[in-house]
Amino acid sequence: MPNDEQAIRNLVDRWMAASRTGDLPTVLSLMADDVIFMVPGQEPFGKETFATNSQKMKGVHIDGNAEIKEIKILGEWAWIRNHLNVTMTPPGGKPTTRSGYTLTVLRKQADGAWVLARDANLLMPLRSD
Repeated sequence: MPNDEQAIRNLVDRWMAASRTGDLPTVLSLMADDVIFMVPGQEPFGKETFATNSQKMKGVHIDGNAEIKEIKILGEWAWIRNHLNVTMTPPGGKPTTRSGYTLTVLRKQADGAWVLARDANLLMPLRSD
């Protein structure tokens, strides 16, 4: 597997591990300063809003998995299509699970590290029968 592809897979693994442990500084380090997130029902938002929203979720346990379906590397840019399952459990509350696809654009930094530049997140709540 080429080094860039492995580096991108490692980024996804680090993001998921940091999310599980509530390590916001690591998650923030994996995104570009000018990152843009797009989620249903909201205006696109950047790194500062992501950090603020994450701090509001302090104490919420996050678990999940990411299955990379496609990676395409085009020089200093790359994109990945992921399928995610994420369960969030607030303190003393019931878990909620969201599942779906993301389309993520990554940019290679001058130091060779890949960072998240754009992310379209299409996760939806799982229905319970």
